[in-house]
Amino acid sequence: MKSNQIFNLPNGLQCSFQYKKSTVAHIAVAIKAGSRDELEHQQGLAHFIEHNLFKGTKNRKAYHVLSRLDDVGGELNAYTTKEETIIHASFLKGDVRRAMDLLSDVLIESTFPEKELVKEKEVIKDEIFSYKDSPSERIFDDFEDLVFKGDGLGRNILGTPESVDCLGKEDIVEFRSRTYTADRIKVAITGPFGVERMEAMLHQYFGQWTPSNSDWQASYQPSNKAERLVSPEAQFQDHFMTGWRIPGIHSKDRRALLLLNNVLGGPAMNSRLGLNIREKHGIAYNIESYMNLYSDVGMLGIYLGCDPQQTKKAESLVFKEIEKFQQRPLGTLQLSKAKNQFIGQMALAEENGLNSAIGAARALLHFGKVSTFEFVAEQIRSLNTDDLMRVANAYLDRDKAFTLIYTKA
Repeated sequence: MKSNQIFNLPNGLQCSFQYKKSTVAHIAVAIKAGSRDELEHQQGLAHFIEHNLFKGTKNRKAYHVLSRLDDVGGELNAYTTKEETIIHASFLKGDVRRAMDLLSDVLIESTFPEKELVKEKEVIKDEIFSYKDSPSERIFDDFEDLVFKGDGLGRNILGTPESVDCLGKEDIVEFRSRTYTADRIKVAITGPFGVERMEAMLHQYFGQWTPSNSDWQASYQPSNKAERLVSPEAQFQDHFMTGWRIPGIHSKDRRALLLLNNVLGGPAMNSRLGLNIREKHGIAYNIESYMNLYSDVGMLGIYLGCDPQQTKKAESLVFKEIEKFQQRPLGTLQLSKAKNQFIGQMALAEENGLNSAIGAARALLHFGKVSTFEFVAEQIRSLNTDDLMRVANAYLDRDKAFTLIYTKA
């Protein structure tokens, strides 16, 4: 797989291009502007801005923004995380100029018309209420709020109906001036183009802009200790979550934790949690473990839904699986299979051009470079069984686990 070409535009924007033979191409813009960057009274603002980026620019009304790529079978979309706003487009290779013009227009020239802001508040409040109707989704947000209580990282990305109602254009201007700055915006393209052509187009569409300057930096100071909370939020089954704070995306332990998490409860059907709790004991239909890695801290969580009569047993089985990692080294064959599985999953994800573009933009955002697939795969292959035991014992202490259970009232 070919490596990415990195360009630095005169205005400070860093861009990446990767050649990929295909009839389809992709552009991703990653902005280091997420919900943790909101001031106390701005909860939900990063997500609110993301929604309203498509509601009109100096050059296009909302209809023309939404139709520009749709008219040629392309797609334009965006999403918000705790630390990032991602805008992305997928399109036929012949429409690359149309797509790049549209993304730069949305990023740079959005006007945020007042009447559109009013309408979008109602849309977002409906989104909030839809999550409240789904305890299996809502518990993930509430659990992160428990783990990062009192910090911006814990706040729900969507905000609350009350906080969204209070957001105004002045908040948008203030937030963008702090976070939509040259050093916090990265652009990545994948597609069947020449390097020189892409560099020239990036200069044309993104290089003429002069972003704001700001030294804003969100920081996290952990204060709360492990806590167990049982809440009467469920309807038919219990929803159980447990997890730990772990180091962030720059930690030398992140790859060992990623591999451990994949073996424990990753997407494959043969994860340890899946084989033991679901297949052997028949307790849970949905069960998984996952990791969220932020700039300066992270979280590893475990979720399952089960019959209320089985919750206590399920919790015991979860921690037995954690103890296995702490006390029993993986055998040579087990470790080899775990690495091959993880690398295979990476390779499949890499085949998706949009994933590649978003991944490259995010890599620039956090590391200032884009590592090749081969480099990352070699880092995974270099892990040994002691690495997995060490991180399991260092970070997954049962006494330091946060736990949240939704049960029937």
